[in-house]
Order: sequence, then structure tokens, then C-alpha cells
Amino acid sequence: MSNSFGTLFRISTFGESHGPGIGVVIDGCPAGLAVNVADIQAALNRRRPGQSELTTPRSEADQVEVLSGLFEGQTTGTPIGLFIRNADQRSHDYSHIQNAYRPSHADYTYDQKYGHRDYRGGGRSSARETAARVAAGAVAMQLLQHYGIQVRSYVSQVGAVAVPVGYEQLDLGLIDSNLVRCPHPETAERMAELIRQTRDRHDTVGGIITGVATGVPAGLGEPVFDKLHAELGKAMLSINAVKAFEYGSGFAGTLLFGSEHNDAFYTDEAGQVRTRTNHSGGIQGGISNGQDIYFRVAFKPVATILQPQQTINNQGEAVELAGRGRHDPCVLPRAVPIVDAMTALVLADMLLRARASRV
Repeated sequence: MSNSFGTLFRISTFGESHGPGIGVVIDGCPAGLAVNVADIQAALNRRRPGQSELTTPRSEADQVEVLSGLFEGQTTGTPIGLFIRNADQRSHDYSHIQNAYRPSHADYTYDQKYGHRDYRGGGRSSARETAARVAAGAVAMQLLQHYGIQVRSYVSQVGAVAVPVGYEQLDLGLIDSNLVRCPHPETAERMAELIRQTRDRHDTVGGIITGVATGVPAGLGEPVFDKLHAELGKAMLSINAVKAFEYGSGFAGTLLFGSEHNDAFYTDEAGQVRTRTNHSGGIQGGISNGQDIYFRVAFKPVATILQPQQTINNQGEAVELAGRGRHDPCVLPRAVPIVDAMTALVLADMLLRARASRV
């Protein structure tokens, strides 16, 4: 189903940007898992609009309501229902696009697929839907933490401003130390200034988020179609504004010879199997090998810009259109918890599938 994701740890999201609210049903979460609702709220707070000068001024508390599946702080094994009410809606901000197609939005394609669309903020195509994923991902994250797995993402590039070192050389504890969510303070300042300048020009800017998962055991992933990196790629490419995904050495690996790119195995002093390099990004044959999993996700500039643009309406007539309302000049800072969530959902699902695949 197009509104569901996962196999054993499965989520289904519902709701629209300007409806009463959005929500998610999580099915397959094991019983007896201690879940801290405050952690779910903390994840939503990182994604919510209106959190800083660099994000959209739409003000949503994004207060999570638990409808089912938790009792006395633990999962019951039944579906977990989470709901987030919409509060700060201004549907009139979108009346001018009722019959017009915004450049690089889903307006035209939704009309072609369904013959009818909710033009208020894009309906289901709005990035507001991702709040439901973040709520579900926060539950998945607590399952992973139970097994010693940690997921962290950070902004590694905004426009042409990029972090000059890899994740291994960064203190990832600094991710939330600045508005951009970049753990390299000097670069974070340059990124923030670029976003401000872009906003003041009524334009938008894209960039890259790097994701890292540590403590992942060997053996997660399926050998053919549901390879771990394929599922991660699908998860990331389902996020609004994502244009590309690469893991491990990615495209840069094409510049190396096999003798340079191969990750040689060895046994460390603790008797653990390790690799001397990690060009594979912690995944080989579609299955985790116990090393860090790392990847990069490219986000395009936000499509809504507060500048006049030429387009057409649903009658094929040429019209001029300028964005209205409240929009992010750069989606990267708020997208970090979304990347975290989708990573956690994939790993939680693969963890349960791995546990079911052998005695």
C-alpha cells in the first residue's frame, strides 16, 4: 500500500497538511518495550516548524497523542496509534493555486493520477506528513537502543558550503548545538549565513544530510531484492525534496581501483571481526557486516519561492505565480530528524526480520 512502509515493523501514516491532523499506526512492534513518550515528543520538536529563524514561521506545537498500544509505559504488542493535531493552518494562503500548477511541485502529477487534489499546502504531498514518520521513528529508535544501536544524522552541506571532514572526525554530540544541526561549528556558521542570505532574496537552497548508524550487528538485510542499502535508499528517496542517495564510498568509489576499494577483514584484540577500511559503508551483499553504516542524502532547494514564476493552470493557460505563506528557505535543519526516523524504521524492521530468519 502506498501509505505503508516496512514488513514486520510496519507503519501506515494518514492525514493532510490542512486537515484536522496527521497520524501513524505502528504494527509489529514487540510487546514489553519500554517507550518514553517524552522521547517521541523530543523528536517531533526537532522537526516542528517555527523552531528557529532559519525555518518556516508556521507555529505548530506538534503535541503527540498516544491513542493505543502503550500501557504503563510499555508496548502491549497491539497496534500503536499516534496522532498530531494541526493548529496553525492558513488555507487561504493557497487559494491562488487552486487551479494552477506550482513549478516542481506535485500539483500537476496529483491531478493526472487522481483527477482531484487538495491544494491547501499540497495535502498528502506536503512535507507535514513526515511528522507522522518522525513519531513512528522515535518508537523504532527506542527499540534499536534496546539492542545497542544508535542512529544520528547531521547537515554536512548547504549549497556549496560543506563540512571539510568525514563523520569519524566529528563530535556528533554537537549536532544540536546550533540552528543548522551541523557538528562542525565553523562550517555551521557559514551555512546559517548562507540560509539567511537566501531567505532575504526570497529564494531557497538545498544541501546534503549525512546519516550514521553505529552498533549495528552483522546480518541485517535480505540477500536479493530487500538489500539493506536498497531499503535505506527507498526510505530516503520517499522523503520530500530528496533527489539522491549514496552509501559508503558512493560515487567517489568509482574513482578507486578494486585494490584500493576492497575492505580487508581482520580480527581485533577483542576477537571481533573488523575491516581495515569501510568503503562498503557497513553493508556487503545487501547485509550489514557489523561496521558503521553511513550514507548521504541530497535535498533539492525547496520548490516554493516567494518570487514570480511562469507556469500554467489546469486549463493549460499560461499564468504567473508567486509563492505565498510561510515556507523554509532551507529544509535541511528540519530534515535531520526525518532522516533519523526513516533510518531507524528500516533498521528496526530488518532487526526483527533477522531475528525471525534463523534459530
